Amino acid sequence: MLESAALKPYLGQDVVVDTSSAYVYVGRLEQVDDHVLLLRDVDVHDNRETSTSKDLYLIQTKKFGVKKNRLEAAVLRSQVVSVSRLADVIEY
Repeated sequence: MLESAALKPYLGQDVVVDTSSAYVYVGRLEQVDDHVLLLRDVDVHDNRETSTSKDLYLIQTKKFGVKKNRLEAAVLRSQVVSVSRLADVIEY
């Protein structure tokens, strides 16, 4: 599991949270504790509901901005596979 200290540089930034489920979360990381990552202005994206690849979805999100569908979301840390800055998504 990611240590809270490792996530501190990401606070206040738009991040991509990959999970062990079909969901990916894109939003501003506001808070981290032992159990959840709290995101604000969030796009909760279900990869099963689109024919677009996750990579293309993230490139488009970086280019056009986060299409918020939640004001806030708490992501269980036990489900988190990785966290990265949206700005670090490489457009190819």
